[in-house]
Amino acid sequence: MADFPNCPLCNSEYTYEDRGLFICPVCSHEWLKESETENSEENKIIKDSNGNVLSDGDSVTIIKDLKVKGSTSVLKLGTKVKNIRIVDGDHDIECKIDGFGAMKLKSEFVKKG
Repeated sequence: MADFPNCPLCNSEYTYEDRGLFICPVCSHEWLKESETENSEENKIIKDSNGNVLSDGDSVTIIKDLKVKGSTSVLKLGTKVKNIRIVDGDHDIECKIDGFGAMKLKSEFVKKG
């Protein structure tokens, strides 16, 4: 049996090769065989709730009411956030929100635009 690398996103050991690509059946991530040795954190792609790729400087809109940890405030649906920064971690967006200040958000709760 061939020894394939673990998935760079979910670390699953059940990856397989198909036509020059490694494929993870757990998270459906695909990556090139040649990029196996590259640092996966440098090439990490962050997507919004609709699957659009996010990058530094984009503007996003919050898609559901979010409770702010340590506060009684709530970020309302439709709140616009400008000039985001992509960071590593569970909360992969850093931003400043008017009336709240510096925040970290999860990309799954925002849409681009």
